Amino acid sequence: MSEQDVAQVLVEEGAKAAPQLTADIFLAYSATVIMAMIPIYIGSWMSAYRKSEPSNEAEGEEEEVMTTHDAYMFPVMGSVVLVSLYLLFKFLDKDLVNLLLTIYFLFIGFIALAQTFGIAVRAKVPSLASTTTTYSIDIPFMSEPLEIVYDKPLLVGAVISFLILAWYTMTKSWLANNLIGLCFCIQGISMINLGSYKVGAILLGGLFFYDIWWVFFTDVMVTVAKNFDAPIKFLFPKNFFTALATGDPFQFSLLGLGDAVIPGVFIALLLRYDIFRHNRTNNPKDLSKVPVGLKTPYFTHTLIGYAVGLITTIVVMHTFQAAQPALLYLVPTCLGFSAFTAILLGDVSAILSFDESVVEEGKEKKNESKKEK
Repeated sequence: MSEQDVAQVLVEEGAKAAPQLTADIFLAYSATVIMAMIPIYIGSWMSAYRKSEPSNEAEGEEEEVMTTHDAYMFPVMGSVVLVSLYLLFKFLDKDLVNLLLTIYFLFIGFIALAQTFGIAVRAKVPSLASTTTTYSIDIPFMSEPLEIVYDKPLLVGAVISFLILAWYTMTKSWLANNLIGLCFCIQGISMINLGSYKVGAILLGGLFFYDIWWVFFTDVMVTVAKNFDAPIKFLFPKNFFTALATGDPFQFSLLGLGDAVIPGVFIALLLRYDIFRHNRTNNPKDLSKVPVGLKTPYFTHTLIGYAVGLITTIVVMHTFQAAQPALLYLVPTCLGFSAFTAILLGDVSAILSFDESVVEEGKEKKNESKKEK
């Protein structure tokens, strides 16, 4: 065989091996990007409006803020949990492990769904939230009863939550799975408070190496992801049109919820910084209030950076047909786009020194002055 014939064979084999971007796959990839960005956008704005509300400390609800130590330890604790799950799947019955984990995540999912739909109902029909009810439950070995405060929108949300969970439990529908995952992400992004840009950068940096290690150098992450049958990932069929036409079962692409939540809490922090930056000049008496006509350069640019990172992840994954640690691409783009924005605005020192405790102190003083009046 001549060198020309060998070259021709290699070209033909390469052409056969090269993955094609069909309409099915393009739809799956596009849907994955959209599904990841929707909760980041909604959760970020929810976090901003939650911060603008009167402090909950007077009601005995002190907000948890991630510290530098927490950020350093997060990848360590994540590794402990990941390895524990890996060992459980390896040495115990997989169905039993999944059953126990599914029960746990469905319980958490019920709360996330009820809260999310409750907020939506409250926004659409404010009159339903005019009164709240407190229900006390006596729990053994606890000195005080557990008090549950709810209103009508939350009850409506609870009903919707129950129906979605029943749908998921009976059918394992990927649509129900994604609804649960969407609400998980929204609630996580809206409630986790990084406190400062530095803490966010440390958290992302640590998880950058965490993701690389567990995906590229071990089979732990991929094994857990493949065996974990619970609503902790976004799913979309890679053969959507083909399966509808032929009746074949769906084959899914997936994205872990952590790849939306972790960058999402950082992007939410940047939205709150945009608000702080605007109010520092225009409304210094209320630094956390969401103003009308707000410009959000940090939030917008970093959200675009997230999209670029996620699309890059998908392109590399599709090209090499191998699992990719999404944070390998998401961390540099999120940190890079936010840093580039700071340089463009001449705002580097200000964002590095930003600390939300300053905003909280201002809000507390405002609340105290209102009470005195």
